[in-house]
Amino acid sequence: MAALLALLASLLWGTGDFLGGRLSRTVHPVAVVRATQGIAAVGLVVVVVATGETGRTGAVAWGVAAAVFGSLGVGSFYAALASGTMGVVAPIAATGVVIPVAVGLAGGDSPFAIQLAGIAVTVVGVVLASGPERGRGRAVPAGPGEPSATPTVARRRPLLLAGVAAVGFGTGAALVAEGSQSSVAMTLLVMRVTTTVACTALLLIVVRRAARPGRRDLPVLSVVAVTDAGANGAYAVATTLGQLSVSAVLASLYPAITALLAWRFLHERLRRVQVVGVVTTLLGVAMIAAG
Repeated sequence: MAALLALLASLLWGTGDFLGGRLSRTVHPVAVVRATQGIAAVGLVVVVVATGETGRTGAVAWGVAAAVFGSLGVGSFYAALASGTMGVVAPIAATGVVIPVAVGLAGGDSPFAIQLAGIAVTVVGVVLASGPERGRGRAVPAGPGEPSATPTVARRRPLLLAGVAAVGFGTGAALVAEGSQSSVAMTLLVMRVTTTVACTALLLIVVRRAARPGRRDLPVLSVVAVTDAGANGAYAVATTLGQLSVSAVLASLYPAITALLAWRFLHERLRRVQVVGVVTTLLGVAMIAAG
């Protein structure tokens, strides 16, 4: 069950990242994050009250810490997608999985040998399936009064942002797993509320002229909110049922989902290395499940 939930988390995260990344090309990433996290928070309030977990205060500190790193990861990821291509950003952001894997192994996880090999194979497959490009970068649109970005800067900016996203995603995933030992629902609710408040402050103080989403964006924002909250929930429950190191790897397949959606709907070319990556990833997943 833990493996299935982790794989479900990958599917939901990959779909949400694809939609959120597309929207971030016209709406400021911070505004996208605030809207999606705010919508998710409303739904999670209902869940927490209905399940009677309002008193599980042990999850609050973990939720706040996870929100800090998680919002850093999501914001950086959307910004990277807005200034680069999904094939550049996704594989780098996926490397953040090494953080929860390391935490799990240090905490006593003891996967079978075939699972350890499967973890390594899966991580390699995700990177290959995401299709990192080594070609020339594209120009980054300049804001009002800002100089145009050079091709070199255009290449470096999404790479740097994707690296920050990897650290944010990986650390946030490890913190969510810790908070979920107390309460899954409370951890996720605190995360959403904290992120919404922080993003609101940024929009009011730092990026006041940032493009905000309109009514026509509400359907997409709602889908992103639901997929993100659902993915976090599925991953959080998976970590309570199985080993963190294994669940984290299976939940890290989302970049491949994002890349496949970009190939299908944005007509990004699926390279030979990506096909190899998909096959490698499936092999790795089979090895982990075989354990």
